[in-house]
Amino acid sequence: MIEHNRTSFWVLALLPASAFVLALFLGRYGIHIQDTVRVLLGLDGPSDVFRALILRVRLPRVLAAACVGANLSVVGAAFQGLFRNPLVDSRILGVSSGAAFGAALALLFTSQGMIIQASAFVFAMAAIAMVMLVGVRFGSSTLVLVIGGILVGALFNSFLGLIKYVADPLSTLPAITYWLLGSLNATQWVDLPPLLVITGLGLPFFMLFRWRLNLLTVSDTEAMAMGIRVKLLRTIIVSIGTLLVAASVALAGTIGWIGLVIPHVARSWVGPDHGRLIPASAALGATTLILLDTIARTVLPSEIPLGVLTGLIGVPAFFVLFLRFLRTRGEAQ
Repeated sequence: MIEHNRTSFWVLALLPASAFVLALFLGRYGIHIQDTVRVLLGLDGPSDVFRALILRVRLPRVLAAACVGANLSVVGAAFQGLFRNPLVDSRILGVSSGAAFGAALALLFTSQGMIIQASAFVFAMAAIAMVMLVGVRFGSSTLVLVIGGILVGALFNSFLGLIKYVADPLSTLPAITYWLLGSLNATQWVDLPPLLVITGLGLPFFMLFRWRLNLLTVSDTEAMAMGIRVKLLRTIIVSIGTLLVAASVALAGTIGWIGLVIPHVARSWVGPDHGRLIPASAALGATTLILLDTIARTVLPSEIPLGVLTGLIGVPAFFVLFLRFLRTRGEAQ
């Protein structure tokens, strides 16, 4: 068992690192791996064009993909345990719907990326604030939070439909549609500080509290009997998770399936214990989105939206995992 855990640790550590380096030298303009390493180490050799391509174009994009993938996967794993539902993902509380409305609203008036991201983040936080108000009024049980998230998500989706209805069909509507499909193609260094700061604070929180997540998978009565302040801990986890999702969606747009499928893949590998599940989800999420983003920008002459690619891969992947689950219960041949 100890040897298995040690092997899993090194595999999970090497996967995102390998994907990170691979993504830097793969693209329409091929760069040898030794040149990539030279650029990263600040050594002479590669041309100024290749140096700018790696440092100004690919590096911020790969960093963003790693952060977004890790954030969505960790929050998905935490929320599946918190709400005791394997079909829950990071979008359950309406955060993505609020961010989508905020981005669409900003796109009606401007095309500046920072304003769009700020609007998406603000309305994502407004969505979770509405859910938390419902929880305060009617009790912050998992059922109340889920119902509140569904209602708030539906409300913001309706607002989004109204925005799309009044948007200019020749310019603004295509921009809104493209944002909703998810992409990292416009990522620059100036876009990264909010995501990096929130990721740098949020992921360590889940790493430190990963053991307590195990206690929230049992009933509230049992958890309180073990000395856990359930409502307070649930509120903190939901708040930190929402920050991670809001920052990710504000930068990358709506990217589905990562927060649903990756935790199940990690769970099938390291088990349901959040002590191992949270770091495994972070590593696999970062690796997956880095690789998918690399595929999105290299396979076809025009870039494939990330939301489309994650759906094309996530649906069959989840179906395979679901069949495996049924076989373990003896309900499928």
